[in-house]
Amino acid sequence: MLEIKDLHASINGKEILKGINLIINAGEIHALMGQNGAGKSTLSNVLVGHPAYEVTQGTVRFNGKDLLALKPEERAHEGLFLSFQQPVEIPGVSMINFMRAALNAKRKYQGLEPMNAGDFLKLMREKRKIVELDNKLANRSVNEGFSGGEKKRNEIFQMAMLEPQLSILDETDSGLDVDALRIVAEGFNKLRTPQTAALVITHYQRLLDYLRPDIVHVLLDGRIVKTGGPELAQDIENRGFDWIKAENTY
Repeated sequence: MLEIKDLHASINGKEILKGINLIINAGEIHALMGQNGAGKSTLSNVLVGHPAYEVTQGTVRFNGKDLLALKPEERAHEGLFLSFQQPVEIPGVSMINFMRAALNAKRKYQGLEPMNAGDFLKLMREKRKIVELDNKLANRSVNEGFSGGEKKRNEIFQMAMLEPQLSILDETDSGLDVDALRIVAEGFNKLRTPQTAALVITHYQRLLDYLRPDIVHVLLDGRIVKTGGPELAQDIENRGFDWIKAENTY
């Protein structure tokens, strides 16, 4: 599904990614762990096409297509989704109108007719239940006045509505209490299929206890320096990152 080869990327002239190699297949959940500044969020921003980042070397293919040649909205329509670390508020834009516009834009890209109002509202009710999103929140402006947990829950609701093939969760667990984390993680797990995949960016084991990744990677100074199974995340929880840094000091 996703194949990254020797990816280098910079922001404001400073190189952050220094040769990322990563393959994600359908049905897999990959966790990406690392200390602050390692390049985790940079990778997610590069994949979705954030204009502040410059790719200086390497290739990224998504379902066989050159992802880097696509505009950000085309990447989303192709099935890429990013759950933001800090979801933004959009005052004056209702969740209903926002989601209907996003969904119908994707349908237009796929050559499908717009979804009528009745079918859209029915779909919205079904997906809202997955993440226990209050109907009052769904009728308000996008993220306006939402708590941190409500914003993250809303991100998973958007993912449920758009049904992406590859979801990138960028520190979705940041700022969540135990109950909110459980609801968000359970909602995500309900959306898993053999045809979809995810890249979960996190510092901590607690989110991975719910999501149960297949493969765990450690990003250090712009490179993936260690890859293993779920036990690698537990080792990091117990020992931190210093032992991995020591292994990669030459």
